[in-house]
Amino acid sequence: MDLLASRVFNINEPQTIAMSKKARELMATGVDVVNLSLGEPDFTTPKHIKDAAIEAINNNFTYYTPVAGIPDLREAISKKFLRDNKLHYAPDQIVVSTGAKHAIMNTIMAIINEGDEVIIPTPYWVSYSEMVKLVDGVPVFIAAPLAQNYKITGEQLEAAITPKSKAFLFSSPCNPTGSVYSYKELADLVKVFEKHPNIYIISDEIYEYINFVGKHESIGTFECIKDRVITINGLSKGFAMTGWRLGYMGAPKSIAQACEKIQSQFTSATSSISQKAAVAALNGSLEPSMEMVKAFHRRKELMEKGLASIPGILNNQPEGAFYFFPDISHYLGKQFEGQIIETATDLCMYLLNYGHVSMVTGEAFGNPNCLRISYAASDEKLTIAIERIRTALAKLA
Repeated sequence: MDLLASRVFNINEPQTIAMSKKARELMATGVDVVNLSLGEPDFTTPKHIKDAAIEAINNNFTYYTPVAGIPDLREAISKKFLRDNKLHYAPDQIVVSTGAKHAIMNTIMAIINEGDEVIIPTPYWVSYSEMVKLVDGVPVFIAAPLAQNYKITGEQLEAAITPKSKAFLFSSPCNPTGSVYSYKELADLVKVFEKHPNIYIISDEIYEYINFVGKHESIGTFECIKDRVITINGLSKGFAMTGWRLGYMGAPKSIAQACEKIQSQFTSATSSISQKAAVAALNGSLEPSMEMVKAFHRRKELMEKGLASIPGILNNQPEGAFYFFPDISHYLGKQFEGQIIETATDLCMYLLNYGHVSMVTGEAFGNPNCLRISYAASDEKLTIAIERIRTALAKLA
């Protein structure tokens, strides 16, 4: 008798975590692996943020806090939304959660019923589809091809909408592609949403600061749809605070209240210390973040040049985040020592075991002909990785 609930078997473990685990296992045997599989800045949290956390500990700020977040943090988030994004979210429209992933899950639980469809452009972040499945919703995918730099058009969006469509979920800058939607491209989507007033828009903007093409654009600034937009953000990427586990949402008040209610039964509030650190991050200088972005930009150019020098790789043009999502279909069907590379997953495992570079299969992100390469690593490691990838691919026949 199997005592596990069926939902356990209806979802998959994130391939990003699985590949990083495989890399660690190989490293534990003494193999030198360059790990480009995880989406985690390799920088340390800025000092003024850590100091605020230490001060909170020394002041014994170690008790339960309000579920939706401490008042000064919600106020800081409200001001940040207005300052950086021209979004008007009052503090009572904000819910602080244990990471942006938690905020997205709260939102999906609050608005999606069994059978509701959630439209997701592909490539997409690995957890989007599984989150929808967890609440018995139906993920509906729109393929954004490399020729469009992995961004969908309004025409594609219109074609995907049905009477069951309840939400649209996307990220910009995008994980896994690094693509960034411009104001004009968002406007093209908004024209479609205007005609379908029953669809919510969930905008994942966690990579907001890591943008190489200018000002970040938030879809929530479009007046005609702003009352249906849930804006998701957090501190993990822009402030190098992955382990602090703090994300947040700005949403219509009814949805914020629903998410607070749901969260109260799951986790209650996030860490009191992390919240005080977040106040310092959002109210303090962005200079450390901008220095980090400069380093990512340099690394992007290094990787771009390196990948372009490898035969058979069709590269995309990332405009933000810290990923490349190249098409590697040229290598599918090739073999090494009798082992045929049939899928992107096979190629990932080959490059891990024989090239000693860890990446993530594009199958996990909705595109079976690609790999996701994170360049959240030092210039030295990236240079080594490129040479190892080149050497390993050259052995395939």
